[in-house]
Amino acid sequence: MLSSKAKYGLKAMVYLARSEGQGPVLIADVAEHEHIPKKFLDTILLELKNHGLLSSKKGKGGGYTMARPAARIMVGEIVRILDGPLAPVQCVSRTAYRRCDDCMDEAACAVRAVMQDVRDAISAILDNTSLADMSARSSRAEPVLVYDI
Repeated sequence: MLSSKAKYGLKAMVYLARSEGQGPVLIADVAEHEHIPKKFLDTILLELKNHGLLSSKKGKGGGYTMARPAARIMVGEIVRILDGPLAPVQCVSRTAYRRCDDCMDEAACAVRAVMQDVRDAISAILDNTSLADMSARSSRAEPVLVYDI
């Protein structure tokens, strides 16, 4: 399951992708627009910056910008940075493999075989979907109208 950290990170990155080329974006603006706690967002964006996905500028006119074009940042990269490996169990992870303590024969393990398919399917989607793709999908969505009486 996707953590709140990764979900917020993806929402923030889509927001920043939409602002691409318009200069730095304030964390407070992202937090307010995407309904993300600012303190939590500070931590998330710093982690993404430390992994080379974002750049930041301090002071007046400062904020965050994309370090690479949104079309060259894959969703899988963001999720792995914020949540770790995509694999649902450690024995099928490509980046954090560890044999299960209770497994007698990995080659014959039915759970491992299915979870490997799950990992491959998740990876195929996330590693072939860019931030630009994700942004385009959300901009096609119908607006939600809310009426208060």
